[in-house]
Amino acid sequence: MTGATRHDSPSQNPQEFWEGRYRDAERVWSGRPNPGLVNAVQHLAPGKALDLGCGEGADAIWLATQGWIVTGVDISATATARARREAQRQQASAATRFVTADLARWEPDDGPYDLVTASFLHSPVPLPRIAILQRAAATVRAGGHLVVLSHAAPPPWVDAADHPAHSFSSPARQFVELNLNEHDWLVLSIQTHTRHATAPSGEAAELTDGVLLLQRR
Repeated sequence: MTGATRHDSPSQNPQEFWEGRYRDAERVWSGRPNPGLVNAVQHLAPGKALDLGCGEGADAIWLATQGWIVTGVDISATATARARREAQRQQASAATRFVTADLARWEPDDGPYDLVTASFLHSPVPLPRIAILQRAAATVRAGGHLVVLSHAAPPPWVDAADHPAHSFSSPARQFVELNLNEHDWLVLSIQTHTRHATAPSGEAAELTDGVLLLQRR
């Protein structure tokens, strides 16, 4: 859940914004799992997972192909419908469930989880991101993991001041903001890395991503 234009209204209803974003495009994302997620969890034993802001389902479906039982949640009905179709196409329907809900209000209903993941859970319209992550972290069982991928810096073609609802902060800063009990969580990785991207103008660019990987004690 990310993306914006210079004309987004900060006061716009999140459900209307994201439903419009998906409805107005045949496909929004690449259909491939996020490399940061793959790297973070590929060595973990499969179990029950929750994917926050699942979009068109690429991360959740990849997890299912690795043996996980996954619930994906997104605010857009169009996005979750696409995720279900793609899961069916990849024969992953039995291991995936996609829920249309506002994460600001949705309460996890099939936890606890062995893995909670949020890949780029940013929004150009207001979203209580930290509160969502805190509530989801509370559903991670002992020994389970929390993975948060984030935009650690604005894209070079974007002025961060134009998008005040976005949180462009380091994973270390986000860990502080989550305010998790240090006696309950083990920090396995807090890092940033760059990846190649293509700007809207077609020019080559680099993006800075943050990866936060925690384990519940």
